[in-house]
Amino acid sequence: MKRLSIVFLILIATCTQAQQQYITEKDIAYYGDSAGRKDAYIASQCKLDIYYPKGVSNFATIVWFHGGGLTGGSKSIPKALMDKGYAIVTVEYRFSPKVKAPAYIEDAAAATAWVFRNIEKYGGSTRLIFLSGHSAGGYLDMMITLDKKYLAKYNIDANSIAGIIPFSGQVITHFTVRQERGIKDVQPVIDQYAPLFHVRADAPPMRRRCCSLPAIVKRKCWGAMKKMPT
Repeated sequence: MKRLSIVFLILIATCTQAQQQYITEKDIAYYGDSAGRKDAYIASQCKLDIYYPKGVSNFATIVWFHGGGLTGGSKSIPKALMDKGYAIVTVEYRFSPKVKAPAYIEDAAAATAWVFRNIEKYGGSTRLIFLSGHSAGGYLDMMITLDKKYLAKYNIDANSIAGIIPFSGQVITHFTVRQERGIKDVQPVIDQYAPLFHVRADAPPMRRRCCSLPAIVKRKCWGAMKKMPT
């Protein structure tokens, strides 16, 4: 809880109390034009919107991934996160069955890497980049943070993420990934596509509701987080 308090205090500290103007830029290709020319699905799908405070320096940024079971959904800026003094980056990514794992995880990493490379141009701080999302989006948050290889591709240490706040994200291998392999969705699997497989004591602070997990999973999850440095 101490780590969680620090995360939200940082966010609150960046908020402005006066009436603040915000700018929204939409449909930015986070892979770049060259990748889009090679792959029409990347060109149409792999885009992000950024909503940020005008004339503010060193603000925090929340990268938000929407839910939809990795098979659907669309990017949008959650109203509850608007007008709080920080930036919101909302991300679209490719869906199964048109692509299979790890394509959508790689998309999440590419979008996050875009934020690290570009947020200072908008006035934000690379030291205050948080990941959040609902359901499948929460799963993506955890995968690219706990399995460091996805961001390492862009020479970014996943530990540079300030914190993650996933809502209802699956910590075992996602049911859509299991379905892609012909595994029934009632058969739990913990492998390379499970956030739980990559739990590590030095990971960025994470706030997740684990109340629906079996007791042994909760103990492992919370036990690892308690060992994180404060």
